[in-house]
Amino acid sequence: MNRRQIVAGNWKMNTTIAEGFTLAGQITDAHRSKEVLTILAVPFTHIFALQKKISARSKVLLAAQTCHHKNSGAYTGEISPSMLASMKVPYVVLGHSERREYNHENNNLLALKLRAALDAGLKVIFCCGEGLDIRKAGTHVHHVKVQLVESLFQLEAREMKNIVIAYEPIWAIGTGESASPAQAQEMHAAIRLMLQKKYGKRVAEATSILYGGSVKGNNAKELFNQPDVDGGLVGGASLNGEEFVQIINSF
Repeated sequence: MNRRQIVAGNWKMNTTIAEGFTLAGQITDAHRSKEVLTILAVPFTHIFALQKKISARSKVLLAAQTCHHKNSGAYTGEISPSMLASMKVPYVVLGHSERREYNHENNNLLALKLRAALDAGLKVIFCCGEGLDIRKAGTHVHHVKVQLVESLFQLEAREMKNIVIAYEPIWAIGTGESASPAQAQEMHAAIRLMLQKKYGKRVAEATSILYGGSVKGNNAKELFNQPDVDGGLVGGASLNGEEFVQIINSF
């Protein structure tokens, strides 16, 4: 089964609206593969402006970088999944390592967020991955399995069509280090096997799994050539329009 090839850029807390408008234009106007689904996870403040900038024919979709687990209430500063859905934002990123670390989002909370996001009609890029201590201990596959079991595997098989998984080796984010293509493939294959055991071969083969550890223009092609790597969740390199397009065209 052919899986969707995806490159998602996570801008994190970067760019003013004007800078984001310029960057989005560089990406949408560039010559890039239309076979690759391009997603931009942008700050909440940018969504409305970029919806005006990005035309339907550009084949670029927007994502929010997180959402709350409730649809309304006394949660000052939060954004609910129903708010995003009302703005016709198709995707939301959940479980990013920075949210887990700095905002103390655990597996149980992420299970609630997943449920709320899907119930609101959003699609989810769900992040999982291990830190350096876990990788050195050799328990990285088990660690990721726990993350999936406690958060993602509450879903029914039919709901998995709305899920993209992003594997983040946390030790390779923002460090200049990257997992080798073989290391990336090992974990992606392990995740796909977990999906198969839980949901069956059809779901496992249909689910796109992205690599999210310092993807750059000079390593994307080798990473994307791995049989179970279906694209990337790109951080810093997504802030450079030329390099991000190079990554998109690396398949």
